[in-house]
Amino acid sequence: MRIALGVEYEGWGYQGFQRQRETGATVQGRLEAALSAIANQAVEISCAGRTDAGVSATSQVVHFDTSSVRPDRAWVVGTNSKLPPDIAVTWAREVGEGFHARFSARSRRYRYILQNTRHRPGILSRGVSVYHGEYDLGRMQEAARPLLGEHDFSSFCGADDESRSRCRCVHFLTISRVGDYLVFDIAANAFLNHMVRNLVGSLLLVGAGEREVGWMGEILEARDRNLAGPTAHPQGLYLVGVTYDPSHGLPGPALGPLWLGSFDLCAPKA
Repeated sequence: MRIALGVEYEGWGYQGFQRQRETGATVQGRLEAALSAIANQAVEISCAGRTDAGVSATSQVVHFDTSSVRPDRAWVVGTNSKLPPDIAVTWAREVGEGFHARFSARSRRYRYILQNTRHRPGILSRGVSVYHGEYDLGRMQEAARPLLGEHDFSSFCGADDESRSRCRCVHFLTISRVGDYLVFDIAANAFLNHMVRNLVGSLLLVGAGEREVGWMGEILEARDRNLAGPTAHPQGLYLVGVTYDPSHGLPGPALGPLWLGSFDLCAPKA
């Protein structure tokens, strides 16, 4: 049978989601070890989005195949008993053989939480990135408009990306201020390596007045990563939603705990 799971994790203690040849803990490695213990056989998982080192998730989706029969509750509670505190399975569902966590996904949604203060945080020291400058929200919102729709996002692609095509369709991108926080909320059919962080890093240059509003559209058309801004820090980036056809019967995305979920009105539903 094929089982789909919802997973949340704090990413700053891991070398990313995907299992790697080099030494270093990954979310996939921890999950596979825990699931294998519950299944009594080796388990290999596929995920909806391979988040980078330091990036967290509130609504990652994975699937795996197994001949072991377990109730949904066992896949959740049993697996969590084998996982470290910073990774948790939130739900489990049996799905059809045609379901694939990555290829069946219609869209992914990320949020980048930036604390815009002169002081560093204490409680959220690893959950947000801190930028001390002054940022014009209107300038960033206007600069983001050319990014909507389907484009070649080579200018915002990480050097390690192995995608055959760098065309992606951005469904929405909003920037909101909530108290001391700037919230970048973006959904697309899929994302390139470092794409969200590169977009945020470039938009911050516009917000700080270091680049003109039309600059984002210009570098998008140029398809040259060397022309864009720096990559924003990984802390504060969250995969908050993956959408699928309702026929799969999966739960909707959980947009995060209270401090993150309170930003739910910042953007339309994915």
